[in-house]
Amino acid sequence: MFDDLPPDLERLQTLRIWHALWVRRIDTRIAAIRQRQAEEERGRRNRPALPDWVVELGIGTGRPPVKVHAGDCHMLGTRRRAVDRDEARRLLAGGLAACGHCQPDVQLNVLDA
Repeated sequence: MFDDLPPDLERLQTLRIWHALWVRRIDTRIAAIRQRQAEEERGRRNRPALPDWVVELGIGTGRPPVKVHAGDCHMLGTRRRAVDRDEARRLLAGGLAACGHCQPDVQLNVLDA
């Protein structure tokens, strides 16, 4: 049988310590990854639901509404406010622009005046 371990006690103990240190490092990394994954899962579970409709807001005094989007629209900017279905329909009917990507006017059956 092939045995590649050193024959003396001193070197065997050195190898054991070396490998024990590596096992401890590996266990620490495993624990950190498990903790990060658990935190990410808690974050996913506790994340608030996306609103159904969102109004993109302009810049300046009063931050006037600029455009209506579906809540999951990828073109939605950072200045925004969630609105309910009735307010989104009212804003669109009042002439506020609809996003050309998510087309909330089509989804809400708001026809051009």
